[in-house]
Amino acid sequence: MSTTSQIRDPIHGVIYLSHEERALIESPAFQRLRNIKQLGFADFAFPGATHSRYSHSLGAMNFAGKMFDRLFAQETKIQSELPRFRQAVRLAALLHDIGHPPLSHTTEMLMPPKNLLFEGACDERASHEDFTIKTIINSHLTESIEGKFPGVTASMVASLLSKNQESVFCIGALDYAPVLRQIISSEIDADRMDYLLRDSFFCGVNYGKFDSDWLIDNLIPIQSEGKLYLGIKARAIFAFEDFLLSRYHMFASVYLHHTPVILEKMLARFFAECPNEFRLPSNIEDYLALDDMDLWWALRKSPNPWARRIVERKAYVLVSEHLSREPDDKSSLELDILLKSLGQANIDTIASRSKSVLSHYFGAVSAPLFVKESHKEPVRLEEFSTLFIRYQVPAQIDRVFVDVDDRAKAQEIVRNIK
Repeated sequence: MSTTSQIRDPIHGVIYLSHEERALIESPAFQRLRNIKQLGFADFAFPGATHSRYSHSLGAMNFAGKMFDRLFAQETKIQSELPRFRQAVRLAALLHDIGHPPLSHTTEMLMPPKNLLFEGACDERASHEDFTIKTIINSHLTESIEGKFPGVTASMVASLLSKNQESVFCIGALDYAPVLRQIISSEIDADRMDYLLRDSFFCGVNYGKFDSDWLIDNLIPIQSEGKLYLGIKARAIFAFEDFLLSRYHMFASVYLHHTPVILEKMLARFFAECPNEFRLPSNIEDYLALDDMDLWWALRKSPNPWARRIVERKAYVLVSEHLSREPDDKSSLELDILLKSLGQANIDTIASRSKSVLSHYFGAVSAPLFVKESHKEPVRLEEFSTLFIRYQVPAQIDRVFVDVDDRAKAQEIVRNIK
């Protein structure tokens, strides 16, 4: 790739861009990400967490390029195909979050049915991934991709972000799509590598740090049953497990922090009581015209008490918190008893149940990851790392919040029950 410009970044130092990539970044759809906060309401708890999906997307693209270069450093059979494969991977990483709504995951509860985006789709609620695919293949952004990158089309980029699309990366009898998709989304992907380092940096915590250089340097391609998959050398398994623990600790300390959790719950009450004051449209161009400022404008002009509380930073306060590493019926029963007791005391409550789902690896559509020891056949990750197996069960955090004026009374009830 011939570089024509560079961007300075606090995580990566210098990120190099081609002329065509720079033009894509300047498109309205991508520039919109400047005004989409990476962590929603997290800056209410961590003042530095005002970074955006824009900077994260640039970082993910940079990591994706590094991962691709390492994986295919010794490739000689398909040298002519590597440039377009690499470009497709970089673009997929760059655009993987292009469909996020205002405040990122915070407003996904408002998304319209999927069948309003895609003809023949089901009527379940769409996700930001659905809006990402729609943006890439059917919006003003599509024109910025088509014909600008030799051998790469918008549908080709979209195929790396959707497990349901057929592979267009087969060369001879070997399908390269699995490993290319794993660079974008897997247990060791460019997305997680960037957001862990970036989020920990801007939140001012140490939990998300890991050795990205060593991890990337030990990635290898593994061929199995006519497909190419992502693998890691056994000598770097400790770096991977550190990476896994970093993500677990970031969930516990940042992503599931009680302050953004209660603000999201209060926002849900606002949406339920005032469904017409802020909507996410199904029309892709109308959707791409919305960002965080539109949501905050709706909150500021609304007379709704929940909107006023969010704007004035008068959140409900935490009075009970229980962490279950292996959730069972007992934790649900305890929560029900507490809520009933508070209700009998005429205390309004907001309850939350957060789960730190660290991995979707064990789902039916996940591609396998492999670990390779010298002079041995590769084995699947779950057969090699006992720590990885342990964390397939999500931790669960049950919380109860009340108005600050009811805190003392509620805390007494909590103590009596315990």
